[in-house]
Amino acid sequence: MVISPLRRKVLRDLRRLWAQVLAIALVLAAGVATLILGNGAYSSLTETRARYYDTSRFADVFADVTRAPRALLADIKAIDGVLDAEARIVKLARPDLPGMAEPGSLLLVSLPDLAGAGLNRLYLRQGRMPDPDSHREILLSEGFASAHGLGPGAPLTVVMNGRRVEMQVTGIALSPEFIYALGPGDMMPDPRRFGIAWAPRASLEAAFNLDGAFSNVVLKVVPGVPADRVIAELDRLTARYGGMGATARKDQISHAFLDAELKQLSAMVKVLPPIFLLVAAMLVNMTLSRLVTLEREQIGLFKAIGYSSRAVSVHYLEFVLCISLIGVVIGLVAGAWLGAGLAGMYARFFSFPFLVFTRDPQVYGLAALVAVTSAAGGALRSVGQVARLPPAVAMLPAAPPAYQNRLGRFRPFPGLRQTGVMIARHLFHRPVRTLFSIFGVAMSVAILVASLWSTASINLMVDVTFFRAERQDALIAFATPQPARAVFAGRSLPGVLVAEPFRTVPARISHRGLSRRLAVTGRPQDPRLSRVLAPDLRPMAMPETGLILSQALSEALGVRPGDRVTVEFLEGARPKVSLPVSGLSIGYVGLGAAIDLSELNRIMGDGMLVSGLNLLIDTAGQDAFFAAVKAAPRTEFVTLKAMTVTRFKETLAENITVMITVYVSLATIIAVGVVYNFARIALSEQGRELASLRVLGFTRREVSGILMGELAIVVLVAQPLGWAIGYGIASAMVAAFSSDLYRVPFVIGRDVYATASLAVLAAALGSAWLVRGRIDRLDMIKVLKTRE
Repeated sequence: MVISPLRRKVLRDLRRLWAQVLAIALVLAAGVATLILGNGAYSSLTETRARYYDTSRFADVFADVTRAPRALLADIKAIDGVLDAEARIVKLARPDLPGMAEPGSLLLVSLPDLAGAGLNRLYLRQGRMPDPDSHREILLSEGFASAHGLGPGAPLTVVMNGRRVEMQVTGIALSPEFIYALGPGDMMPDPRRFGIAWAPRASLEAAFNLDGAFSNVVLKVVPGVPADRVIAELDRLTARYGGMGATARKDQISHAFLDAELKQLSAMVKVLPPIFLLVAAMLVNMTLSRLVTLEREQIGLFKAIGYSSRAVSVHYLEFVLCISLIGVVIGLVAGAWLGAGLAGMYARFFSFPFLVFTRDPQVYGLAALVAVTSAAGGALRSVGQVARLPPAVAMLPAAPPAYQNRLGRFRPFPGLRQTGVMIARHLFHRPVRTLFSIFGVAMSVAILVASLWSTASINLMVDVTFFRAERQDALIAFATPQPARAVFAGRSLPGVLVAEPFRTVPARISHRGLSRRLAVTGRPQDPRLSRVLAPDLRPMAMPETGLILSQALSEALGVRPGDRVTVEFLEGARPKVSLPVSGLSIGYVGLGAAIDLSELNRIMGDGMLVSGLNLLIDTAGQDAFFAAVKAAPRTEFVTLKAMTVTRFKETLAENITVMITVYVSLATIIAVGVVYNFARIALSEQGRELASLRVLGFTRREVSGILMGELAIVVLVAQPLGWAIGYGIASAMVAAFSSDLYRVPFVIGRDVYATASLAVLAAALGSAWLVRGRIDRLDMIKVLKTRE
C-alpha cells in the first residue's frame, strides 16, 4: 500500500504534536462520552421501563376507596375506554422483626385469584407464589427482604389491623408499581423500614374485614383514550364508597419519581456536550492556525511543485479529522462504559428486574458526526487561509508582528516592567485567540460551579424541611381519623414531651380550569412542631378562614394571596367549598395546602377528628416509645425524622459524590486542554524571543515567568466569567429539575466559587508545569537559527 506524501506528513504531524493532539482529542472525547452517557442511560431506562410496563401490564389509572363491593367491578369495567380492571385490597401493616427496635411499615397488596392474571403483574425473583388458599403465606419486595436477610421459607410476624399474624415468606418479587418504593412520610426509599408484601386475597379479606369488598382498584385504558375522561367516570362510581379521587399513571408516585430522574438526564444531555464540543472547536482553531503559520514555506512548496490548493487544504482537514477520530474512539468507549454503569446504578436504585442497555447505532453515529463536525468547523478558517495563500507569498517569511500601536495602551500603568509589556503585547496581539482561551478556561469553571451548587442547596433544603418546618421527632398516623381524645392518649405515651394534632384530607383544588390533587393539612392555629414557613422562613399562624398554599402550588394554579380557589374534599361527605388564599408558604417537597384544624373539621362536618400526631420525644425514653407504638392497634404508620434525614443524606451523598467526581474530571480535561494548548502555541511563537533573553543573561525562571504570566492572566481573567456562566447554567438546571414532586432551592455560596476556581487553578498549574519543562530544555542555538 503506497501512502501519498501528504498522508505521511499527516502521520508525522500527529506524532510530532502528540501532546496537543491528545489534549484536543480528550476534550472531544468528553463531549462524545457525555452525549452517549446521557442518551445511552436515558434510552436504556426509557426502554427498560417501557418493556417492563408492557410485560407486566402496568395500570394506567389508580384509585383508593374506603370499602366498595366487588360487584362494582363490573360497572367499572363497563366504563367506555377501560380495557381491563382489577379490584384489590391495599392496606398498611407493621412488620415485627426481632432486630428492629423502631417501627416500620409494610404495604399489603392482594394477589389476583388466578396466578399470572390481573394488572401490575409481579416479577418473581426467588421462591414461589403463595398458595391462594393459605392465610399464612406472603411474597416480599426484594429491597425489604435483602435489608433484613429474609428469603423463601423465613418466618415473619406482621401486625394486621391490630392483630399479630405469623406469616411465612414463600418468595421475593418486584412490581412495576413500586419501582421507586417510597414509604409513607418518607422523602427517600428506605427498604429497611418500608417494604411491600403480596398475599392471597382471602387472607387480607379476613384480616381487614373486607369479605366481598375491595379498597383499591387499578385500570388499564385503551390506547388513545384520554385518562381524564375515564377518571371522571370512575370517581362518580366510587364516590359513595369513600372514593378519594383517582389518579393517572403520570401522578403515580413511583412513575412520577422515575420521570423526574429521566428529566434530569435529558437536561444533562442538553447542557454538557455542547460545552465540550465548542471548546474542542476553539482548540482546533487555535492549533491549526498556528500550524499553518509555521508551515507557510511548506505550503508554498507543495503548491509550487504541482499540488492544488484543494489537495493542500484537504491535507490539513485530514489532520483535523484524525484528531477527531482519536477523540471519537475514546469517547465512544468511555461513553458506552459509563452509560452502562450509570444505567445499572439507576436500575438498582429503582428496582428494575432487568436492564435493557441500548447501544443504538444512531446515538453513536450522531455523537461521532457532531464531534467531527465541531472539529471541522473549528478548522474552516485555517483551511480557508491555506486555500487562498499564493505559492510565492507562502514561501516568504511571515511579516513580524507589529506591536507599536498597542504599546501605548500600557504606558498609563506606572511601574509596568518590560517583561510585563511583553506579556501584555502578546496577549493583545492575538485578541481572538486570547478570548478563546479565556472562554475555554471559564467553561471549565462553569461546569464545576454548575455541579457544586447542589451541596449548599440540599443542605438548605434539609435545614428548612426537617429542622425549621418539621421540628417533630416522630409522626404517628392513624388508620382512620380519631376523636380529639387521641391527642391525650398520644401525650401519655412513654417519652412523649409534646403532642400536636393534625388532620389530612385528600382534596382537589382548582382555579380557572387548573387543578391539583393533594392532601389539605389542618394544623393548630399556632403550631410548634409542624410549622408552615413564609418565604422569608418566618413561622406562619393558621388563618381563621382560608388556605395557605405553597409557592409551588400557587404557581401551578396561577393564584396569588387574595384569590379564591375551589376545594373539593374527597372524604366523608365530600364538601365542595370556595376558600380565599390567605398566604403563600415556602416548601421544597410536594405541593402543600394548610388550613386551621378547627376550620377544616367545621367544613368536613364530622366532629373534631385528627389524622395523627406530631411528637417531641425524650431520647431517654425512645425505646419505651417504640415498644408502645408497636403495641398501639390503631396506628397505621410512624415516621421518624432522624432516620428520614439520615437516609436522605446518605442517598444524596452517594449520588452527589459520583456526579461531582465526574464533573471535576470533565472540568479538568477542559482546563488542561485549553491551558496546555495555549501555552504550547505561545511557546512556539515566542521561542526565538525567549531564547534571545536567555542569551542576554536572563535566568530560566525569569524567561519562563513571561510565559507563565500570560497563562496566569488568562486563567485569572477567566474566573469571574466562569462564575457568571456557571451561575446561569445552575439556574437553568434548577428550573429544569423543578416539578410537583420537589423543588430544589437555588443557593450558591462563596465556597462554591472558591472550590471551582481552586480545582481549575490546580489543573492549570499542572499544565503550566509541563510547559515549564519544555522552556527549561529550550535549545537556544536551534531556536535562534529558525527562519522567521
